[in-house]
Amino acid sequence: MGLVLSACSTVDYYAHVAKGQGELVMNRRDVSAVLSDPATDAKTRQRLALSQDARRFASEHLGLPDNRSYTSYVKLDRPYVVWNVFATPRFSVAPVQHCFPFAGCVAYRGYFSKPKAQAEASRLEAKGDDVYVGGVSAYSTLGWFADPILSSMMRWDDDELAGTIFHELAHQLIYVKDDSAFNESFASFVQEQGLREWRQSRGLPPQDEHEKTMDDGFTWLVMDLRDRLKKLYASGVDEQAMASGKQRIIDDFRMRYAQWRDLDWPNDHRYDAWVNGPINNARLLPFGIYDRWTPVFLALFRHAEGQWPAFYASVRQFARQPYAERQKSLQQWLDSTSRPTVAP
Repeated sequence: MGLVLSACSTVDYYAHVAKGQGELVMNRRDVSAVLSDPATDAKTRQRLALSQDARRFASEHLGLPDNRSYTSYVKLDRPYVVWNVFATPRFSVAPVQHCFPFAGCVAYRGYFSKPKAQAEASRLEAKGDDVYVGGVSAYSTLGWFADPILSSMMRWDDDELAGTIFHELAHQLIYVKDDSAFNESFASFVQEQGLREWRQSRGLPPQDEHEKTMDDGFTWLVMDLRDRLKKLYASGVDEQAMASGKQRIIDDFRMRYAQWRDLDWPNDHRYDAWVNGPINNARLLPFGIYDRWTPVFLALFRHAEGQWPAFYASVRQFARQPYAERQKSLQQWLDSTSRPTVAP
């Protein structure tokens, strides 16, 4: 019976995803048509025009795929295009994996409906898993479809809009099945470096390093929390000790965060709500996925002397390695780079 129920659940999920993707395809309009439509408001017109400038820059200067992705527009009836459900066992920082025919195994499951995502989260919580549901404004189909600009992307500032186009096109260029951290870290680096060059090409000053430095410092604090929990879960203590230890480590993280913020970033409380909200293993997953190897890709880019073709060639060498060998190689590169200091 369990196998039958699992199979039915899988069929229902694929039907849901097919319906959601089909609706995007059916409702997209060429950006050129939206721009020439008198009914298009000025703000949307400006955002779409900028998106097309970024789209051309991605292909002409960053070496990203030149196709019909991000040349069409879909107006959604919801704030996010999908909601991702992340889950881990109660005493593990390893994600519950979900495997798909083309994308391979990833650390989350996406739903075009928030109620469906919440229902899946409730099902996993009932099993005892830690769960986190996060809205997503854009995603890549890895070139299987011409991905559109979405109305959920319109509320971003110029940098985030352009950067997301770079990020999602990077997935189309290089993608390794069953290695979410590699894929997301690579795309995140392309986004960051692409934005630097994009701003320079438009005569804009560099981005405010204050914000990025604080983001990086907070990310490493969270990843240090994850590492401490990982050591606890591998210690072999009984379940009661594991539960109390988990809470103690999370409480300690909150205290270390407050010390770090007050010492280095007084009066900046942008992360307070995240830190003071519920924290579990699943809520830490996006940090490990999107940021784990970005220092490695920066080092590779510098090694390639800032030349995108040479950089992509070196990334493809990593991508061709077997998973275990790739992890070892990436870790060696990471160990040779400097990390922000985290208080003991």
